[in-house]
Amino acid sequence: MVYAAEDDPLCYPGTTVLRNKLNIEDQAELDEFELALFLTRADENMPVGRLDYEHYKVVHHHLFQDIYEWAGEVRTIRIGKGGNWFCYPEYIDQEMRRIFEGLTDADHFRGLAIEDFAVGAAHVLAEINAVHPFREGNGRTQLTFLVMLIENAGFSFNADMLERERVLDAMIESFAGEEVPLSRLIMDIAMLK
Repeated sequence: MVYAAEDDPLCYPGTTVLRNKLNIEDQAELDEFELALFLTRADENMPVGRLDYEHYKVVHHHLFQDIYEWAGEVRTIRIGKGGNWFCYPEYIDQEMRRIFEGLTDADHFRGLAIEDFAVGAAHVLAEINAVHPFREGNGRTQLTFLVMLIENAGFSFNADMLERERVLDAMIESFAGEEVPLSRLIMDIAMLK
């Protein structure tokens, strides 16, 4: 699904295709190259950090640095999807700082039972999703960060339980305030070591 956006200086004139380092102006072709480059970077070790807001931006930069000049930078325009608008850009920094301060205060959910970890992680992920800090690549960055959070809390990530439609459905429901499907998904993909 394509984002709804205000006039976007990051797009090629007269299109909704984001300007990119590859100078690809066809959306289908860009999607193909973007996925290939993302998967290559996702297979690498993620940048080390404190699982805070700055680290989150560094992770986005790592994943999308080969495609977008603005990788890791917060978006400056209003965007929405499916008739829902994400956090307005003027509030992104304060909202992301609030979310990550809460995550730090909760010690990144270390030492919790899997059920409690899943509930806490689902809430954080739902809030980050509602903010949608980047122009593109939010979902993939959220999932990458979730894997880091899972491993930091002492669990293992079970990629076999990850189904694209289930993830999308859970994220959409969490945007509407229903976080139970997302917490169930997290319980299924976070295994005890």
